[in-house]
Amino acid sequence: MLICQYYISAALFVLLAACIAGRSAMLRRRGVKAIVFGATDRTDFLIVPIVLLIVYVVFANAFGLPMWRPLITPFWTTGVPGWIGLVLCLAAVIGIVATLISFGDSFRVGIDEEKPDRLVTGGMFAFSRNPIYVCFGAFFLGLFLVHDNILTAVAVVIFSLLIHRQVLREEQFLRPHYGEDYEAYCRKVRRYL
Repeated sequence: MLICQYYISAALFVLLAACIAGRSAMLRRRGVKAIVFGATDRTDFLIVPIVLLIVYVVFANAFGLPMWRPLITPFWTTGVPGWIGLVLCLAAVIGIVATLISFGDSFRVGIDEEKPDRLVTGGMFAFSRNPIYVCFGAFFLGLFLVHDNILTAVAVVIFSLLIHRQVLREEQFLRPHYGEDYEAYCRKVRRYL
């Protein structure tokens, strides 16, 4: 049963990556550079090793790649949290697709100081100022429920802290750029949920 959950979680991870890559490619064809990650601050790349670690754990569990056993010893023996995690991952992927649609041409990975687009406040952004980050958090929490071990737990906590740091940095950019429109939006919609 666990191996089935591992396979499904790996497939959902690939689907998540395909959604982001596909949207970025679609925008690139329209002349929009959507991937600006690390352009304003090289420390953005701190998130990359954490994501790669989670990717490796997911694929190591699914396909029997080498891992040091004490780091991936499961916290529980029942498969129920894993199924809950898979539902959470699927809901997160659906939420990310809805967020990418809401973004329109404003989607960026990173802070685009050169060509920022309009302030998006509709669609998924009517519920959260950072719906894509909420969905990423839900996705990685779901992965933790499937791949319940110390390595995944630590990686998900660090990922969450780095995402929060990114959100704060984006807010510092958005406030002066969009002025009162952004301030009014902040008063109406919460940062996360």
